[in-house]
Amino acid sequence: MSAEGQAPTDQHEVAVYDRGAAVVQSDAFENPGLPPHRPRQTDLHPEKERRAERQVVLWFLLSMIGSVIAIVAYIAIPIVPGDMGTVRYNNLFLGLGIALALLGVGFGGMHWARQLMSSHEVVEERHLSRGSQKSRARAVEIFQLGDQESGFSRRSLIRNTLIGAVALLPLPAVVLFRDLTPATDPVEELSYTMWTAGERLALDPSGTPIRADDVTIGSAFHVMPESLKEIGHNEGYLDQKALAAVLLVRLPVDRLKEEPGRKGWSYDGIVAYSKICTHVGCPVALYEQQTHHLLCPCHQSTFDVSEHAKVIFGPAKRPLPQLPITVDAEGYLVAQRDFTEPIGPSFAERLGRVDPEHVPLSSAADRETRA
Repeated sequence: MSAEGQAPTDQHEVAVYDRGAAVVQSDAFENPGLPPHRPRQTDLHPEKERRAERQVVLWFLLSMIGSVIAIVAYIAIPIVPGDMGTVRYNNLFLGLGIALALLGVGFGGMHWARQLMSSHEVVEERHLSRGSQKSRARAVEIFQLGDQESGFSRRSLIRNTLIGAVALLPLPAVVLFRDLTPATDPVEELSYTMWTAGERLALDPSGTPIRADDVTIGSAFHVMPESLKEIGHNEGYLDQKALAAVLLVRLPVDRLKEEPGRKGWSYDGIVAYSKICTHVGCPVALYEQQTHHLLCPCHQSTFDVSEHAKVIFGPAKRPLPQLPITVDAEGYLVAQRDFTEPIGPSFAERLGRVDPEHVPLSSAADRETRA
């Protein structure tokens, strides 16, 4: 500090510059411009242009042939259960047909773009995403210019074969996906399961019959029909199991809120419900012991076990179908009958297949109507 109380001026003080001035403008690259245009052989020789056009048409025709081959192969070479030869030949010709269809469209489009469309280099200035009416009109002009340069409207043979190839390309997928539906009526398939009067409830997957005394309060059992173990895997074991899957739960009797018409469907606080969610068919297997709620892990539909598995949360529109149960002379839990309504997701025809003796839930009457 000096005698006057002021700090001396620092001779090495760092100068402050504007950030923009710190860039040496002379180091910037000059705009090199566009390289001179090099015409292609199809631009110089009309006969080569016509040959390229025929090649594009050929690729599109091959794509159309590939689509037809895929459809014919799928129909003409059916898969015979147990015969791996039919599986190999079906997959071979089906794959070759689809590959030819996709490659034909791809190679034809690339050859068209490289040999026949305009090859002049262009520069597009960046602009705001929102354009004025003038810019929209300009966009229409650019679209029309692109049509002229590509020759889409002018080259009718290429355009028509392209449309034909693209139109046939999805048909193999349509044929394949259509054949994934069951041969029988799906409504009929969902209306009946293996549960019949006297069918014992068995543990899944061991198939051991369940005694009523073995089901303690708060426990949950994954259940299947006892006779299911007699069905082989090649005889529809998994299909039957998916239809008849049941979750068995025991609650204190005083916690059950049963409709008068359904009081005989449970036994000493033991209730059984279909495991198939009524939303999209996921397995409902998460049981909350304290709240007596069943939770679907897929979309969080929640069902109240204490009140006929009614929906209390989530996208499901109707309760889980209840399986009426009782015990036989040996104390084993058995079904009184099959489900009184189709299991699984709701569908338009479901109400027409509900058993006339079915006791609807008064709290779910509106859901029954919408289902």
